[in-house]
Amino acid sequence: MASHRKPRTARTTHSPAVGVTTAALASVTLLSTQGVGVAGATPAPKPTVEEVQKKVDDLYRQAGTATQEYNRAKEATDQQRRTVGSLLDDVAQRTEALNTSRRALGSYAAAQYRTGAISPTAALIFADSPQSYFDQTQLMDRMTDRQEQAVSDFRRQRADTAKKRAEATKSMESLASSQARLRAKKQTVQGKLTEARALLARLTAEERARLAELERRREAEARRKAEEQARAEAARAEAERARREREAAERPSTPTAPTAPAAPESGYATKAAKALAFARAQIGKPYVWGATGPSSYDCSGLTQAAWKEAGVDLPRTTWDQVKAGTRVATEDLRPGDLVFFYDDISHVGIYQGNGTMIHAPKPGANVREESIHYMPIYGSVRPA
Repeated sequence: MASHRKPRTARTTHSPAVGVTTAALASVTLLSTQGVGVAGATPAPKPTVEEVQKKVDDLYRQAGTATQEYNRAKEATDQQRRTVGSLLDDVAQRTEALNTSRRALGSYAAAQYRTGAISPTAALIFADSPQSYFDQTQLMDRMTDRQEQAVSDFRRQRADTAKKRAEATKSMESLASSQARLRAKKQTVQGKLTEARALLARLTAEERARLAELERRREAEARRKAEEQARAEAARAEAERARREREAAERPSTPTAPTAPAAPESGYATKAAKALAFARAQIGKPYVWGATGPSSYDCSGLTQAAWKEAGVDLPRTTWDQVKAGTRVATEDLRPGDLVFFYDDISHVGIYQGNGTMIHAPKPGANVREESIHYMPIYGSVRPA
């Protein structure tokens, strides 16, 4: 029942994904780095391209951390909103029951007033018959018992309703605080991204070209490490295959025994394949901080949605997802495992083998495949 509440129009707005990728730097308007300073003061030295790259990367990482804080605050706010709605519905139902009890008490009071004004002797005289008098007296005795029960029920219902109203009021105050924190987290993310854009916008054409070259070198090094890991994984797989063949050859022959059926595919491998298939289908969709699909994602929103497709419910944030499974070493990664990055665990991708992952990188970029060695690895988890 929700008739007690005024209709509310919920509006959830997301700022469009903002950010400048290396490929798009050529379109950035050149802004002067000269500022108005105090007369005679030495202007601060202009940062090098390497320093700008490091600063921009750090700002994106901070924005990623703030995004996870936003996700956590939003999850708590949504839960509190559901709690408040449930409490208000409960209060409405209790209020209706209270009003019903109040109407019943009113009818009892009216009946008592009508019969209480006439003495028993007069009632017997004016009765249609002695039998009807005794019938009415018996009915009134029963109504008195029901009235006592109704009064007791009314008092209990009134106390319970008042308690629930107080609980709903407290929850609404908590919801208001959570909404304020949510707005603050949103402003933090936007502030970090604005600062990163400003740094990139101040670069000259020559500096943008230099930054693009640094990015290409970084990507090449990450690919090289992924290729090394792919070769190591292939070597381990070949060694495992050879071991099984050797063990099979060493077992005594038993022609009369029935042939053992092939081992079914691992349950984890089946789920991981579903999660990866979902993640691959999202490649090309934009990163939007706080988004959980289907048209856009942030990093943990993508991994959560991918594993949900496989029937596994993951928490919303990277900080909780890293606890939702079995920790595995980087050299033991299997397709479907989650790989987490940076010391603050602010980024996550889903491993697909050969040293690569599918992830939603950052504002201004789309969901894509990339080497897991592009960023510093924190650790990995097998979620199912």
